[in-house]
Amino acid sequence: MLTAITRGVSPALRSCQLEYLARQEIDLAKAVEQHAAYEACFAGLGVRVVSLAASPDQADSVFVEDAAIVLDEIAVITRMGIPARRTESETIAAALSSFRPLRRIAAPGTIEGGDVMCCGKTLYAGVSRRTNQNGIEQLRAIVSPLGYAVIPVAVHGCMHLKTACSWLGDGRLLMNRDWIDADVFTGLEIIDVPRDEPWAANVLRIGDVIIMPAGFPHIADRLATIGLHLKLVDITELAKAEAGVTCMSLIFSSSG
Repeated sequence: MLTAITRGVSPALRSCQLEYLARQEIDLAKAVEQHAAYEACFAGLGVRVVSLAASPDQADSVFVEDAAIVLDEIAVITRMGIPARRTESETIAAALSSFRPLRRIAAPGTIEGGDVMCCGKTLYAGVSRRTNQNGIEQLRAIVSPLGYAVIPVAVHGCMHLKTACSWLGDGRLLMNRDWIDADVFTGLEIIDVPRDEPWAANVLRIGDVIIMPAGFPHIADRLATIGLHLKLVDITELAKAEAGVTCMSLIFSSSG
């Protein structure tokens, strides 16, 4: 079965770390409501949700994806690029320890889960403001013995690789080419987001369903046209913190 680890919305979310968006007022109650609906979406798809308590002192802690990279064999506990966020990792490590052996990224490396996209046995790793080359080299050393290849990708227009690129399965990627180096994705079919929907490239595949944010009708229509089954979720308040649908969960196969 699939398990999703999530974490409640911190009451300090309005003080979240931003990279590319101007700060806007976040309706905290609405953000909590949207996050609950996000978790309910997983439950409706048969995913077991392990929901961790919100952390009052960690503004960005709802974004659990950044704290770990979960593979079939192991979980890699990351060292995040923002020093203030690094304390988030221990709670996530404790939650994952029941499911996977743990490995860790050490200084001076930094890497965040939002910068790592798994496509089968290939891990595309974004080189961004949050993830450096040393962190990627450490990841490669950890996962290469398990048969994984690690391919760096330059990220220059958004916070993380998966803000600009998502795995749709079946050899297809959804992408905003303006924000990353698309040339490294050889042998894969790229579906481009429309220029008027630049934030639409972050989606999450669960089984045969693609979870994506509501509010991007053009790419939603195109994905539906090619036969993908979509589930739309409203994350408008959370998106003010540069959230996407991947960053608020860690999803992996586990025993019952």
